[in-house]
Amino acid sequence: MESLGIHWVKLIAQTINFSIVLFVLSKFAFRPIFAMLEQRRVKIAEGIANADKIKAELAKTEADRQKILADAGDQANKLIEEARQAAGRVREQETQKAIADAGQIVSKAHEAAAQDHARMLAELKREVGRLVVQTTTTVTGKILTADDQQRLASETEKQLA
Repeated sequence: MESLGIHWVKLIAQTINFSIVLFVLSKFAFRPIFAMLEQRRVKIAEGIANADKIKAELAKTEADRQKILADAGDQANKLIEEARQAAGRVREQETQKAIADAGQIVSKAHEAAAQDHARMLAELKREVGRLVVQTTTTVTGKILTADDQQRLASETEKQLA
C-alpha cells in the first residue's frame, strides 16, 4: 500500500481524527439541527392541521350563517304575510264599521228630515189657520171670538190633512 502512497499510520490517524470530528459534529451540530428541523416539521404539521380545522369550522360557520339567514328570511316572510292578513282583517272591519256609521248617519238624516218635515207641516197648518181666521175676519168684517177662531183653525187643519 505504500507504493500507492497510503501510509497506515497516517490513515489510522486521519480515520481517528475523522471519527472524532464526526462524533463532535454529530453530537453538537447535527443533533441540534435535526431536533430543530423536527420541531419545525411538527409545528408545520400542527399549523396545517389547525388550518384544516379552521377551514372546517369556517365552512361549518358559513353553512350555519346561510341556514340562519334562510330561517330569518322565512320568518320575515311569514311575519309579512301575517301582517298583510291582519291588515286585511282590520281594513275589512273598518270598512264594515264605516258602512255601519254611514247607515246610521243616513238613518239620522232621514229621521231629522222627517222631523223637520213634520215641524214645517205643523207650522204651515198653524199659519194657514191664522191666515184663514184673518181672512175670514177681514171678509166678514166681524171680530171672531176665540172659540170661532179655534173652530175655523181646526176645520182648516182637517181639510189640509
